[in-house]
Amino acid sequence: MRRSLVLVVALVAGVLSTLAGAGPAAALDYDCSDFSTQAQAQKVYLDAGGPRSDPYRLDADDDGRACDSLPCPCGSSGGSTSGSTSGSTRPARLVQYGRVTKVVDGDTIDVRLHSGAQRRVRLVGIDTPEVYGGVECGGRAASRSLKRKLPTGTPVKLVSDPTQDRVDRYGRLLRYVVKRSTGRDMNRTQVWLGWATVYVYAGTPFERVTSYRRAQSDARSAPRGIWRAC
Repeated sequence: MRRSLVLVVALVAGVLSTLAGAGPAAALDYDCSDFSTQAQAQKVYLDAGGPRSDPYRLDADDDGRACDSLPCPCGSSGGSTSGSTSGSTRPARLVQYGRVTKVVDGDTIDVRLHSGAQRRVRLVGIDTPEVYGGVECGGRAASRSLKRKLPTGTPVKLVSDPTQDRVDRYGRLLRYVVKRSTGRDMNRTQVWLGWATVYVYAGTPFERVTSYRRAQSDARSAPRGIWRAC
């Protein structure tokens, strides 16, 4: 009798131990259907290391916001959640990391983010001469300039500007592109080299506009880039 009781107790203890251990393992299989609100998904996403790490793939579009389709209440990322620039509330700054896969032209690149997503990025605050739909003076040179600065595989940091939209009407990310090996702002570098001009969209100045305008003035005075060639 005593022996049977001991065996039953040991068996129950083993089952309980197994069930207790199942909790963390089950957590490895999150998806958006596991949450009833965006705030719940955002908390799990941030706790897992978002936006630098997204092991559950809760942020499918890599905008720093998990499970966008879920209803509010919506969570705050403490500096990494997206939002609209309309109204009085501006989105927080979003920082993402990746590697350059292609330079499209003088102000546009393709980047593979650390999450594995491939995104097209428009360098915010600048504009370069066109190379598609009619080549403008300096367009090819502007593209060559950015290709030299950001060859394929270059690690970059992408930084959003809270005063601007995060994505343009073509679905491109609007970002400051920082070369990680040097810490240099590639948007401003293109302006300073004379291959880009300062671009303020819809009359809303971006945060770094003063610095960019100084760089443009330097390029024009030198003159460099388009200020010399065109």
